Amino acid sequence: MPNPARLRTAALLATAALLSVTVAGCTDDSPKDEDLTAQQLKWAPCPVPSPLEGSSESPSPLPGGDEWECATMKAPLDWSDPKGDTIGIALIRAQASGPKDKRIGSLVFNFGGPGGSGVTALPAFGEQYTKLRTRYDLVSFDPRGVGRSAPVVCENDEQLDEFFEQDGTPDDAAEQTALLDNTKSFNAACEKNSGKVLPHVRTTDTARDMDLMRQVLGDDKLHYFGISYGTELGGVYAHLFPKSVGRAVFDAVVDPTVTPEESSLGQAGGFQLALDNYAKDCTSKVEECPVGDTVQDVKDRIAKLLKDLEAKPIPGIFPRDLTQTFAMNGILQALYSKDFWEYLTEGLQQAYEGNGQILMFLSDSLTGRNEDGEYSNLVPANVAINCSDDKPRYTMADVEANLPEFRKESPMFGDYLAWGLLGCTDWAVPGAADHPDVSAAGAAPILVIGNTGDPATPYEGARRMAQALGKGVGVELTYKGQGHGAYDSGNTCVTGAVNNYLLDGTVPKAGTVCA
Repeated sequence: MPNPARLRTAALLATAALLSVTVAGCTDDSPKDEDLTAQQLKWAPCPVPSPLEGSSESPSPLPGGDEWECATMKAPLDWSDPKGDTIGIALIRAQASGPKDKRIGSLVFNFGGPGGSGVTALPAFGEQYTKLRTRYDLVSFDPRGVGRSAPVVCENDEQLDEFFEQDGTPDDAAEQTALLDNTKSFNAACEKNSGKVLPHVRTTDTARDMDLMRQVLGDDKLHYFGISYGTELGGVYAHLFPKSVGRAVFDAVVDPTVTPEESSLGQAGGFQLALDNYAKDCTSKVEECPVGDTVQDVKDRIAKLLKDLEAKPIPGIFPRDLTQTFAMNGILQALYSKDFWEYLTEGLQQAYEGNGQILMFLSDSLTGRNEDGEYSNLVPANVAINCSDDKPRYTMADVEANLPEFRKESPMFGDYLAWGLLGCTDWAVPGAADHPDVSAAGAAPILVIGNTGDPATPYEGARRMAQALGKGVGVELTYKGQGHGAYDSGNTCVTGAVNNYLLDGTVPKAGTVCA
């Protein structure tokens, strides 16, 4: 099954959602000789989000009553054949609120995943960027394979329920075989239902879409805010189009120098650190910590809960039971942000009393399931993009050989994240590389922000990204905080540095530390 921790989303981007059984939205309605850079976008009030985008409500009006606008951009299905079939890339924007003569251009956002819908995420997080909107049109999009943009569709809702319920930490040969067989069935369904688009959802393809977007939006440079996986996408863009990089910020930075195995191992340590920090926070409060007396007691009780759930699940959200896998996903989701720690405490309290509702809600949030049992395409898109990008294909023998190292890095999550390496087994499309190339000599400075307490994109990745971008390009800033990302923490040092760069062009001193 896919590794849930590789859903490198910002905060609760993986919100409850719908899934409709449709095929990838490829079209061939443009003339073969059409210059796609000259297309005119038809901005209009946004429709209700599609089920695959993970929301059932239109975006709320902006401050002052302005409305979000949506449009569809044509892009080549296959960038090696730019005059061939086209697909539609769904866009959303909020026009700049300040004086027109102060407008810099468009600021394009990618909030992570891969697989997250930018059309639903930007309005959800939009208030955080009110100041940036004074001089930019805020723009985001559903990357190819996601939401409205030629979506990858695999299994139906009932099949996905079974897929996510399976034992993610197999203990014997029968359970290992079941895990591998279920993974192969999921991947075969992706090929059957979305075979036309699967070869064309690599990060390099989306980066080329962004350069087309830059031109269609009328900007000489791409001004960009990438979060989590969005930093990898931004790095690949900078490598392909260094002279087109404008003012860019990378937050919650993906390490571009590691293999999928090394990335998962780093996340094992990152989530273990986040769990330790959660336990320290809970037990250090004046009032009694309701889930343990000491840090070790908190971790021991969670480990016992997970072991007990493997043997005997408890009632979750009717009619489903909370299994060990669902509980593991729920805990991982809560560790993405310090803001969710209170829900983890409540969920654990509930589970100890035999009620798994909160942990199951958190698990559903991670996998894109809404309360009606319908899924977004977050996970199918995530798997499709990761497996198209990543060259390695791991076997059960590989996992078993690496289990000791994963367990050492994380006694709690090591097994789960190690077995998640099987997600690309028998994927229909070969992976592109061991890791992305983000070298970007000649690009404008890119502000790279690392969070020392980030579980999903560990802090060390920020320095490696800054170094890989190249001398004079990557400018590292450290935030000593908790959770996935820094700008949304509200830390005035971080927001000030980002805003000063994006709005005024002032690059902070490399090595700046915000606490």
